[in-house]
Amino acid sequence: MHLETLAVHAAQRPDPATGAIAPPISLSTTFERDPSGEYPRGFEYSRDSNPNRAALEEAMALLEGGEAAAAFSSGMAAATAVFQALAPGDRVVAPNDAYMGVGKILRDVFLPWGLDVAFVDMDDLAQVREALETPTRLVWIETPSNPLLKVTNIAAVVALAKASGAAVACDNTWCTPIFQRPLDLGVDLVVHATTKYIGGHHDVLGGMVVSKSATPLFKRIRELQIQAGAVPSPFEAWLALRGLRTLPLRMRAHADHAMALAGFLDAHPAVELVHYPGLPTHPGHDIAARQMRAFGGMLSFQVKGGHDEAMAVAARVRLFTRATSLGGFESLIEHRASIEGPSTKTPVNLLRLSVGLEHPEDLCADLDQALRGQGRL
Repeated sequence: MHLETLAVHAAQRPDPATGAIAPPISLSTTFERDPSGEYPRGFEYSRDSNPNRAALEEAMALLEGGEAAAAFSSGMAAATAVFQALAPGDRVVAPNDAYMGVGKILRDVFLPWGLDVAFVDMDDLAQVREALETPTRLVWIETPSNPLLKVTNIAAVVALAKASGAAVACDNTWCTPIFQRPLDLGVDLVVHATTKYIGGHHDVLGGMVVSKSATPLFKRIRELQIQAGAVPSPFEAWLALRGLRTLPLRMRAHADHAMALAGFLDAHPAVELVHYPGLPTHPGHDIAARQMRAFGGMLSFQVKGGHDEAMAVAARVRLFTRATSLGGFESLIEHRASIEGPSTKTPVNLLRLSVGLEHPEDLCADLDQALRGQGRL
């Protein structure tokens, strides 16, 4: 079945009580036992499970091609559960260019907790191979990376990890299963911030872990989901599932618009460098073309000059909104180094774009006037 059809029909069933096509939001925290003390409807307490959360998990597992999924209250809660499912003394190999929250929690929480963490350039297979010479429990992949859009060769990293006995988790938030299917390339776990493209409207917070099979590692993640209780509310699960229905069409538009902006910026005299794997000049273009169906709606670019010039460009935009996050229908711009703080390795002249659903010619015109400024060019 095609992904467009799956996105519409996965876990979509008329309500048996009313025949409603749109699923009702089940707000109850507790559910009735039958006279024998059993729960024949499958629900006991909403921290354990809920009809809306169960439907979202079923749909996400189907779209990613996995066997099971666990929904969380945020993307960071999902990532935390993956690391917490390991044991003190276990080793994690993680990318040195990735979402800052993952690096921060590994350094600030899990290193003191007892994990051994090695940060490597994940698009350099020699570094990955060297890091795996030390026994490793988990390899964490994020591709394309945030914010430099580096491309990791998923199949090659999986081969190295499996040869050393390590499991592999991949953050697939930026691509979604519409553009990239890591489980098909041998990855064990896929992680999402459903806050982003899955929800698609900047109005829901959530996370997801999808497993290729019901491994002991995933069973531990499921146990942590239930016992620690970092689960989405029924309404959040309902919103995320609603967003999922239009995901394939939205992702196609995001990618088409980002490609148009990347080409425009690549030729602009005020731009030093564009980071977008859809450009043939991108170092990871060939790998991205093999493992991605399209190149996504995220890009970053470096303004000629430095910090002040980049901040001035962000200040002059009219259609783009200056805001953190990504994946919604409206376009956002962000000076990433300012968000990441003084320890950042992100270039100070870099601006990150979440390209929305506006007409790309309007977005290009907005960036052009912002880059030209008052008498700049």
